[in-house]
Amino acid sequence: MRLLVVEDDVKMAALLKRGLERECYAVDVSSTGTEALWAAQEFPYGGVVLDAMIPAPDGFEVCRQLREMGKWMPVIMLTARGAVGDRVRGLDAGADDYLPKPFSFAELFARLRALLRRDPGERPTVLAAGPLRLDPASREVRRGGVPITLSAREFSLLELLLRRKGEVLSRTAVLEHVWDFAYDGTSNVVDVYIRYLRDKIDRPFGRSAIETVRGAGYRLRADGG
Repeated sequence: MRLLVVEDDVKMAALLKRGLERECYAVDVSSTGTEALWAAQEFPYGGVVLDAMIPAPDGFEVCRQLREMGKWMPVIMLTARGAVGDRVRGLDAGADDYLPKPFSFAELFARLRALLRRDPGERPTVLAAGPLRLDPASREVRRGGVPITLSAREFSLLELLLRRKGEVLSRTAVLEHVWDFAYDGTSNVVDVYIRYLRDKIDRPFGRSAIETVRGAGYRLRADGG
C-alpha cells in the first residue's frame, strides 16, 4: 500500500519514511501543504501521515481540503501540540486519529494499521483468494496453512493484487501503488517482482494464481489458482 507522509522536518520525515517502508508500505514524502495537496490529487494513496505544523497551508487545512476533494483515505495527524483544542481542531478538520509528538513509532504503526482496516468492506482484516491468505496487521502470508516469507516489496505487491483480485492491473497501476513517485529504476521492475512472487506463492504449490493478461498487465485469480 502507498502512503503519503507530510512532514517538513527533514530528519523526522526520513525516520518516518524508513520506518514505514520496513512495515511494507511504499512511501512518498511532501514537506509543505501545497506539495501534499498536489500529491494527493496525482496519486492513489491508501493513507496519510500528516504533521499539523507544516508550511502553509498547515496540516489542519490540508486535511480539510482533502475531505472537500472527496479524498477519504485515513489520515493520522502528528503534532508537537498536545492541547485538547488542537486535537479537536484536527479531528474536526477530518482527521481519523491524532498523535502528539514525541510518539512511539510502534504506536504510530499500530494506529495506522487499525485505521487501514477500519472499513471491513474495503479493508477486510484478512485478505484471501481461495487458500491464499494475507494478514495486513500481522504481516503473515499463508497458502493452505503453509507460511510464506516475502520481502517488503513482494508483500506490498501481493496485498495490492489481493485487494483487487479478479481485476487486470496494468504495470503503471502497480508502480503507482507499490513504488513511490521517486522511483527511477528499470522499466521491467514489475515483471521482475511478479516473477519473484510466483516463485513463492504459486510454483512451489503447483498453482497459477497470478495470470498474465497479454498487452494489459496482471491479474490475481479470485479463487487463488
